[in-house]
Amino acid sequence: MQEENLSHRDELARMILAVVALIPHGKVASYGQVARMAGLPRHARLVGRVLGQMEAGVDIPWHRVINSQGRIRVNKLNEQGENIQQIKLLEEGVVVLNGKVNMKQFVW
Repeated sequence: MQEENLSHRDELARMILAVVALIPHGKVASYGQVARMAGLPRHARLVGRVLGQMEAGVDIPWHRVINSQGRIRVNKLNEQGENIQQIKLLEEGVVVLNGKVNMKQFVW
């Protein structure tokens, strides 16, 4: 039973990561938007959990997923204490002001 549950969770994670991989450079998507596109409406928190449990070095643009108000919630900091998600978004031309992205302008 537990093995079956694990494979189900793995499949859900694959569905979520497949959608995240499609988010174009310079665009963002909300957790809820990713969940809906993965066929998992109302599972935005699951998207957050999957992204939070990703191993370092995975080539998935996790930084392009933010909350529905445009707020950056990830608290991954580099050695200088800077928010890695904000840095990655700025490098792609996404404007971040006070930890917030204009969803009307940058949403996928």
